[in-house]
Amino acid sequence: MATPARSLDSPAPDGARRPARRGAAQTVAASGLAVVSQSDAASALLNPLRRNILQALAAPGSATTVADAIGSPRQLVNYHLRVLEKAGLVEEVGTRQRRGLTERLVRATAAHYLVSPDAIAELGGSTADVSDRFSATYQVAVAARTIREVAALAAMARDAGKRLTTLSLDTEISFATPAARAAFGDELVATINRLVAKYHDGTATHGRTYRLFAGAHPVFRSTDAPGLKTRPPKDGIPRTSARRRS
Repeated sequence: MATPARSLDSPAPDGARRPARRGAAQTVAASGLAVVSQSDAASALLNPLRRNILQALAAPGSATTVADAIGSPRQLVNYHLRVLEKAGLVEEVGTRQRRGLTERLVRATAAHYLVSPDAIAELGGSTADVSDRFSATYQVAVAARTIREVAALAAMARDAGKRLTTLSLDTEISFATPAARAAFGDELVATINRLVAKYHDGTATHGRTYRLFAGAHPVFRSTDAPGLKTRPPKDGIPRTSARRRS
């Protein structure tokens, strides 16, 4: 990634989010998700105080306003702001006059940050080991690859002034028996293979190759008490959420 942390869906350099002129302040709040792939930026996120600073900088602020918001000394906040700015997690958006002094205004580069799990592959999970496709390690390794590739492609598209086209599907399904779960898996694989055979064209000169990832894992809800059953939809049929980004 050209920038350690930049919202995946932020406009291209020629878009509307240009840095403000010196002496002017942008009021646009930070938005989107940024994937942090560089070690210095990832290390900066490990400090709880720095995470609080980033939350306070969802909208432009200064060391003084952040210090007041989180209840920490301004000198300490200013030090951590410098670290965050050097790591690419905070950007200057302008200045303003305050009590006869010029005050720098900064903002978080994104509303949310995700540390890229590139190191997961070193744990033994390999996306090349298809025979291990039922293991949790393999699924996490595939998910890590997705985060890494989509983040890199989003940065390339942003630098080119374009938007990255993606498709995401999300749903929940409850199986009555392990046999039903296995049958669903077999039918899903057969259906996807049929669609791939129908639409795949390896001879297309100007075609674009997409990676399709389908996975299933038990639903995790941290608020669920042991033995508590999730309330099903009113009609008993879960809905699939499909999101296309272009």
